[in-house]
Amino acid sequence: MLKFFRKVALLEGVSYLALFANMLLIKPTNIDLYKQILFPLGMAHGILFIGYILLAILLKKSQAWNIKTFGLILIASLLPFGTFYIEKKYLRNA
Repeated sequence: MLKFFRKVALLEGVSYLALFANMLLIKPTNIDLYKQILFPLGMAHGILFIGYILLAILLKKSQAWNIKTFGLILIASLLPFGTFYIEKKYLRNA
């Protein structure tokens, strides 16, 4: 399950950055482009985000993460590049 969590963490990070970049590039008045790009990208990111959080909760006990580590893993999902840091520091060697 840890390998799957690593993949979800990387995909969640990529989707977050892609969503953020597209939000900056697409003008708010362009509704057609919003429907074609931002909505599906946002949905994919939302599903990956929920999967990331649920998998982190499920892995907490089996990986023996203390409250500080678990908190960092959860907070990283809210920060750009956060899941990449978590994958490199906590998940790669586990």
